[in-house]
Amino acid sequence: MSSEQPVGVIYVEDDEDVRIGAVQALQLAGLSVTPFASVEAASATVRADMPFVVVSDVQLRGKSGTAWLSELHRLDPDLPVILVTGHGDISMAVEAMRNGAYDFIEKPCSSEQLVSVVRRALDKRRLTLEVRTLRSALADRQGIEASLLGRSPQIQEVRRLVANLASTNVDVTIYGETGTGKDVVARCLHNHSARRGGNYVAVNCGGLPESLVESELFGHEAGAFTGATKQRIGKIEYAHGGTLFLDEIESMPLSVQVKLLRALQDRSVERVGSNKPVAVDCRVVAASKANLYELSESKQFRADLYYRLGVAFIELPPLRERREDIPILFEHFTLDAAKRFERDAPIVDDATMSLLLGYAWPGNVRELRNVADRFVLGVLDRRVLSRSAAASSELSLPRQLENIERSIIEDALRRKLGDVQATAAMLGVPKQTLYDKIKRLAVNVDGIREGAPARPQS
Repeated sequence: MSSEQPVGVIYVEDDEDVRIGAVQALQLAGLSVTPFASVEAASATVRADMPFVVVSDVQLRGKSGTAWLSELHRLDPDLPVILVTGHGDISMAVEAMRNGAYDFIEKPCSSEQLVSVVRRALDKRRLTLEVRTLRSALADRQGIEASLLGRSPQIQEVRRLVANLASTNVDVTIYGETGTGKDVVARCLHNHSARRGGNYVAVNCGGLPESLVESELFGHEAGAFTGATKQRIGKIEYAHGGTLFLDEIESMPLSVQVKLLRALQDRSVERVGSNKPVAVDCRVVAASKANLYELSESKQFRADLYYRLGVAFIELPPLRERREDIPILFEHFTLDAAKRFERDAPIVDDATMSLLLGYAWPGNVRELRNVADRFVLGVLDRRVLSRSAAASSELSLPRQLENIERSIIEDALRRKLGDVQATAAMLGVPKQTLYDKIKRLAVNVDGIREGAPARPQS
């Protein structure tokens, strides 16, 4: 059953007067309740992943609430079960909590106490089911979609370009800020091409000492220079039959750019210390934080190399411009971190997700992965996120606040399958107010209902 459905209450009590009173209190609080007089009657309605929490008396005429608790948790370990008794004591409460009860209430209890405990259990259940649905969707993703996660129009366009270019041999240039996933896109181009059986060779042009760049790229012969005791195959030659990824190519020295241009034109290299060309068949994917055309215009990058590389372009959007992708990316990174650290994957509560959606993400997707690691390890300082909700210097404060508000509304609408009334109740605003915000922020409600991107194409 979809986690987007309203979460209700299964209430089991064999005292009719108590049952009627409790059900009325919960219904007056706006909660959906299904009452039963016995565990045996209620059991037929219970199944794994159901959108309900259970409230059960302990002392019942048939099967007891504590015995049922064990059965319920064998069926669904995350199901919140609240036990109620007029015959309990401290030891019974402790034992029930040890056995996995969500909470323990002693009769007589006030309507306010009952409603408060049930509401907290409902929130927990809703989050659990939402995470299960998201994790199931992640597990079902295949191909390019499994590598380039997201549902924003921007990332859908990136996936379209990758799918279109992967099967070709054309050289590709990827633009994007630090941390936007340029290496992920390059690997995706390689893995979905006919060259996937060859080597994927990544070179960080900005991390190589200038004195070693030529040797790293083109290789060298033994004795070519002091310390060259044996022949070395360069990165370009090693990428023969595969893909060469040149990251931060804008930082490559101009003197090396000349040799790279020749290698790309001739599809051959000459090792340092040799005059013999070696044929090379590799696809080149370059990546840059800066606009190579603008650099070539200012003579900081060779124009002829730019035009040699500049056949096909893929531009990666910063994370702050595709905030609707944050929930699925963060869940993916949380699961990955939990596996690496051998920890249980925690559930992201609404308050944390609001901080994630409002943060500026100067480090983009790489920073989001880092935050997910700290979240799994239990060392995440949420103050860092909260004090940077409007840290982007590129937008005015009202524009930033609009982006944050739009992301929150879109995420809430998805949770409620585009139901505006249910979304308004979830966000705690009048329905007409939400309609006004949807119109002002140009939120695509119909697109959300149909499973399409929430934000309109620009």
